[in-house]
Amino acid sequence: MHFLVHKLYTLKLLLSLSNFINNLNERIGNVFSWTVLILIIIICLDVGARYFFKISFLWVIELQVYFFTLCILLGAGYTFKHDQHVRVDLFYSNWSKKAKAKSNLIGGLLFLIPWCIVILIVSFKYALRSFKIAESSPQAGGLPALYLLKFIIFFAFVFLFLQGIASVIQSIKEISTEEKES
Repeated sequence: MHFLVHKLYTLKLLLSLSNFINNLNERIGNVFSWTVLILIIIICLDVGARYFFKISFLWVIELQVYFFTLCILLGAGYTFKHDQHVRVDLFYSNWSKKAKAKSNLIGGLLFLIPWCIVILIVSFKYALRSFKIAESSPQAGGLPALYLLKFIIFFAFVFLFLQGIASVIQSIKEISTEEKES
């Protein structure tokens, strides 16, 4: 009896963690989805300046890269949360919920989470090294603080890692729910 209570408490705690992560990535996705609009405005202004005034600024082109990076990388956890990521779907769509949950659990534990950890370690060192030397654009007239762009990689994988944990928890819940119903 005590074991069952402990197991239920642990599952409830894990589901609370999963809900927290889901809410976090939902908010991050909603905030950084606006970077797409900002990116479009910057691109239109740049194209307009080039075609109508025959001028272009390198910092504007680099700013486009920064905003593209923000919307794509920081939206990765949000995209994964909503199951909108790229998936090779030859068999998956025809599987039962339980089979999909098992596939997601195995994929999360064997591939997503370990690779996120590797990229977190490498990208943090990469960004920190850039920060320590105050790296800026190698181009004259480019943006300063290139390390900010490199830290975006790190934070993107923090959010993807967290969403991977939430996905594993949801898969465990789905598998255990399916087993109880069987």
